[in-house]
Amino acid sequence: MLLGVFGGGVAYVIHMPLPWLLGSLIVTTVLSLGGMRLQAPTTMRKAVLVVIGVMLGTAFTADMSGDIRLWAASLGIMLVSTAIMMAVSVWMSRRIAGNSIDTAAYAGMPGGVSTVILMASETSADLRVVGLTHAMRILVLLLAIPPLLQIIGHVSLQAPVMSLAQWFSFPDFIDTLWLIGAGLVGFWLGRLLRLPNPLLFGPVIASAALHITGISDASVPPFIVAFAQVLIGVSVGVRFGGTSLKEVGFNLLIAFVQALVLLLIAFAAAWVAYALTGYSAAAALLAYMPGGAPELSLVALSLGIEPAFVTSHHLLRITVLILLTPMLVAWMKRLHR
Repeated sequence: MLLGVFGGGVAYVIHMPLPWLLGSLIVTTVLSLGGMRLQAPTTMRKAVLVVIGVMLGTAFTADMSGDIRLWAASLGIMLVSTAIMMAVSVWMSRRIAGNSIDTAAYAGMPGGVSTVILMASETSADLRVVGLTHAMRILVLLLAIPPLLQIIGHVSLQAPVMSLAQWFSFPDFIDTLWLIGAGLVGFWLGRLLRLPNPLLFGPVIASAALHITGISDASVPPFIVAFAQVLIGVSVGVRFGGTSLKEVGFNLLIAFVQALVLLLIAFAAAWVAYALTGYSAAAALLAYMPGGAPELSLVALSLGIEPAFVTSHHLLRITVLILLTPMLVAWMKRLHR
């Protein structure tokens, strides 16, 4: 975490886009690939996922009802693009990398790395390939976000200059209690409803309910948002630890090419959505990217790019993938008997 804060701080000082996320990500990835074994902040990540869920829920407001028709059209485009991504990634993993059906299916799922690895662990899938493929994909996506958003335009990628008081500006006592309650209730709700990534999406629902009903309009202090970005960056970077480039180089190369192809599909789908609905191309791009919901939703929140829209798309995507992937695997195995 200290390395992540250092990397994020340097990136902030030199005005790098998404400094806290990308700075921590780059430092820990480079050191991990260089042979340093860094411990993943597992317990801290679980707590921060709840905080991120509460933060994302604050983006939902009562005046969002007029966007439902556009959201429905965009969700449909997202599902079609997800099906294309899944087909392409599974084909590449099977035909080019020569992976088994289980490995290809779970490595090819466009999103939900934590849930996917849990699902894959109950099969004969090669968990190292699955984990590295998802880690490489998220790494590529996060590094590609600044140039892609600059191509789309109309998005400020620079971190705002804030005073110390602004960095540590807390909501009042009652609103703070509401936010803490949303996190705790959301954590319980996510487990009860068996939501995908319950630590994230349960608090999203609870916090969104607070803000849509007008009970609270509080937001999370900026320093917590920055800390969450550092932890997410570190969590991705340390996934490359303990790997020999000689041993996994080919799989990493395939994962890298696969990530670029899926990124192009997401970019094309975002332009289709923009042309058909007139909705923000930047928001559609973040919503359609085949990465993890915490990472991309946090980027949307940090840059102020329709975080409620982005989060909703990722929740639907991972839910559909979790429901359909086991059936897809069974179907593929029947074909290859």
